[in-house]
Amino acid sequence: MALETAYIQEKLTQKFGNNVLNFEMSKDIFSFEAAPNLIREVIRFLKEEESLNFHFLTDLAGIHFPDNDENHQFSVVYQLHNWVENVRIRVKTFLTENPETDTISDLFLCANWMEREAWDFYGINFKGHPQLKRILNMIEMVSHPMRKEFPMEDGGRTDKDDRFFGRTAQN
Repeated sequence: MALETAYIQEKLTQKFGNNVLNFEMSKDIFSFEAAPNLIREVIRFLKEEESLNFHFLTDLAGIHFPDNDENHQFSVVYQLHNWVENVRIRVKTFLTENPETDTISDLFLCANWMEREAWDFYGINFKGHPQLKRILNMIEMVSHPMRKEFPMEDGGRTDKDDRFFGRTAQN
């Protein structure tokens, strides 16, 4: 029997109740949201529950939503894959403006690098991570460059003037 999305939702709801919500199909991937204080337990359950068997972490990424309310400023998105049934799922959790959640690097060794990248670019702190440090940016950086609170370019640059690209200023 193929692993159905309704079955996945039922198992998660039985175990976690209202702490898992917003179940939907999004671009052919079953997606849902989990409470940030339980995200580690949800991921562990998806991996260790024999009937679910999501043993492969495909990706983990941070996202910044500066226009959202203060409890939904950041998100961590986990992409998991059940190779036996060839089923993929997406698990999202939303974090406050001081983003912090539990590490899953002991559940999936590949999460070590992915969590470092999310911390390096977005400042998302993964509690319990064995060595959360910069991996792609300079160690001396004090900011997290993928946060949308920083302008993309210096407004004082004159080499990016529209007239140098054959465009005229709009009135």
